[in-house]
This record gives sequence, structure tokens and C-alpha cells, in this order.
Amino acid sequence: MAEPAPDRQADDHLEALAEALRAGTLKQARGIVSALHPAEIAHLLESLPPSQRRIVWEMVDQDDYGEVLLHVGDEVRAGLIDAMDHEALLSATEGLDVDDLADLLQDLPDAVARQALAGMDQQYRQRLEAVLSYAQDTAGGLMNTDTVTVRANVSLDVVLRYLRMKSDLPELIDSLIVVNRYDRYLGILPLSAVVTRDPAMTVADVMNYSVEGISAQTSTAQVAKIFEDRDLVSAPVVDDHGKLLGRITIDDVVDVIREQAEHSVMSMAGLTEEEDIFAPVMPSVRRRALWLGVNLITAFLAASVVGQFQGTIEKVVALAVLMPIVASMGGIAGNQILALVIRGLALGQISKRNARFLATKELAVGACNGVIFAVLVGVVAMAWFGDWRIGALIATAMIINLLCAAMAGVGIPLLLRRFGIDPALAATVIVTTVTDVMGFFAFLGLATLVLL
Repeated sequence: MAEPAPDRQADDHLEALAEALRAGTLKQARGIVSALHPAEIAHLLESLPPSQRRIVWEMVDQDDYGEVLLHVGDEVRAGLIDAMDHEALLSATEGLDVDDLADLLQDLPDAVARQALAGMDQQYRQRLEAVLSYAQDTAGGLMNTDTVTVRANVSLDVVLRYLRMKSDLPELIDSLIVVNRYDRYLGILPLSAVVTRDPAMTVADVMNYSVEGISAQTSTAQVAKIFEDRDLVSAPVVDDHGKLLGRITIDDVVDVIREQAEHSVMSMAGLTEEEDIFAPVMPSVRRRALWLGVNLITAFLAASVVGQFQGTIEKVVALAVLMPIVASMGGIAGNQILALVIRGLALGQISKRNARFLATKELAVGACNGVIFAVLVGVVAMAWFGDWRIGALIATAMIINLLCAAMAGVGIPLLLRRFGIDPALAATVIVTTVTDVMGFFAFLGLATLVLL
């Protein structure tokens, strides 16, 4: 029998847990929770209302606290941390990899973080401080300092004996990192080469010199692209002088990719990717009110344009019926282009050298679609209201607005990017406002000139 799909398994776990909580069979609920991986527990916690979340959190084994806290979103994590006592928080910091602990420490109360640091041995604290010295959204902040290094002049037989002497190896290790006596990065030695090549050969004979170290200052978005382009499982991280600092593994990169995807989707609605879907009413109201207020201002702007042509609309009622069509078509076209441009910016596909070509291409697409739908809408409007002038007006306004949508969809995110503003956060409302205003102005302005 085939295994259930992951999403189906998660739904089954959630349903079984919810049923156990409703029935009051806490022992059964505890058994369900204890059988799950920390990431699955985190998913369950994010899928529960706050009252049930607190009950389930008390069922989680303290040994799993740290891993679970790392897998939940920032807002859920903050709520769980607030409910934990000092001793439980200290327990959550134990046994974590350096990069994971660096992420968690920044969310803990200062007193707990200081005590956790005080309880570490000198070597572990130095490794942790090395990670904490870099911003979270850089390769340095993402890396783990737990590496296995070898020298280029030793034989593969020596490497094998060295590996057998180690009691444990870091997770997701597919290669050893080759350094010189000053810890300068030289290349990587795939484990497959260690076990398949002649043991008498040296590391220098079989190592891969082509894998470049990733600078610690590289953004996490660029790190994800490097892993995607090169199909990497792990990669070394180096400083400005080529000295080895640590390594990044694919599991951390998957988290980065997920966060980027969530950020793109949520930012377009003025929300953060870490928002708790089951957050209390008033915090949710406060967060969303700001973005709704911004949209209200832009709506008044569009309404003010319509208000300038109130007399025209009163005399030609057909305009009130048709003008939402022009604005809607422009808004959809603008958001289509906007989605493509934001994606292109995120992937590094758009730059100064090709922005003009992209703008020209989108103007051509807008013109073609404008003509196609202008003819269609114009014919329908003419048949509907029995006036060829109204058909011609809406057709002309449609072409103008789709051209404006093309210019706004390309130009606005590029302009926002130049000023250091996240296009995913602000571009949608601006593009929609531009297409609404231009659509109403073109349609009603032409109607005032032609029909009155």
C-alpha cells in the first residue's frame, strides 16, 4: 500500500489530535504528539487555536523544545516562549547546532540568553559568537561552524583512518573541506572519492577545485540561488580573505526558499510571513488596519478622479456602468506584469542592462492585448447602448490603460528597488492605484470631450 501524502498525514494527525482534545483523552493526545517529529509538532501547533496550542505544548517532550521552537513562525514562537519558565527555556537551548542556537537565542529573554552563554564551553561559545556576528539574512548568519577539514598533501588512506577515529560526523556531510595550514579554503573532497579511489592517492589528486567558497556577506537569497544553480548539498563559507568559517547545508537553504515564497505572497497583502493565522482578534486588527488605511487613501484618490467628471456621468449614465471594466482590466494586466517583475528581481534575472528591453516588450504585449480586448469590449458596448461613440471611447480607454499598466508594472517595482523598498510590499497597491486613476481619467476624460 502506498504511503499517505505528507499533507494528508498532517491533516490526519491534526484531526486525530483535535478529536482526542475534544473527547478529553489527554493520554491519547500525548501519545499522538510524542510520536511526531519536531517539525510535525510545529505544524500542529501552528494549526491550533491558542487555547488548544497551550495544552498541546505542555505535552511536548522538553528535549524537543528547541527543535520545535525553531520550526514554528516568529509570532507563534514568541507566544510559546512567553508561556515557558526560565528552566524550560534553558533546556530548549541544549543540543542545538550552532546555527540553530544562534537563531533561537535572539528570541529568548536577555537573562536566559546570558545564562545559556555562560553555561557553554569556550570553544562552543566562540563558534556561536562567530555566527552571531553576521546578519541573519547573510551566509554568515546561516552557516554552521561544525566542519570536517583535511589537508591537500595527505593520502586518502590517512583521511579514511581519520574519519574512522571520529565518533560522529556532522549531518548532511557529502564532502570534506580542504584547507591549508592557515585554514584558507582550497576546495572540497567528495566522500565518494575517499571510498572509491586508490587509498595511496593524495587529497590534492582527487579533490574538486572548482567549487568556490561562499562569502559570509552573501545574502541568503543569493545563497539559495547558488545552491539551486549548482545542485549543492553543502557549501563552504569563507571570509574576505578566503579563510574557512563554516558551511551551509541544503536543509537551511530549503528554509530560506520557503521563507522567500511566503514573504512574496504575504507582502502583497501587507502582511508578514510570520503572522500567526490564529492570532487574537485585536493584534490582527492592528496589523491589518494600517494596510487597509493605505488602500483607503488610494481609493479616495481614484474616487476624486471620478468626482471630477460627475457632471459627465450624470448626463451619460452608460459611463457609470462601463468605467469599472476599464479599471479592472488595467488592474489585472498590471498585477500580471508585477508578479513577473517581482519574481525576476528575486531571481536576479532583471538588471539595468535588460530593464529597457523588458519594458519595451511589456508595452508591446500591452498594446496587443489592448487592441484585442478594446475591439471586443467596444463591440459589446456599442451593441448594449446603441451608440458607436461609447464603443469607441471604451475601446480607446482600454488601450491607454493597458499601456499604462505595462509601464507601471515594470517601472514601479524597479523604482522601489532603487530606493531600497521591498517591491513585494508596496508595488501592488501603487500599480492598482495607477491603473484605476488612469482608467477612470482616460475613459471619463475622453467622454467629456466627445459626448458633451
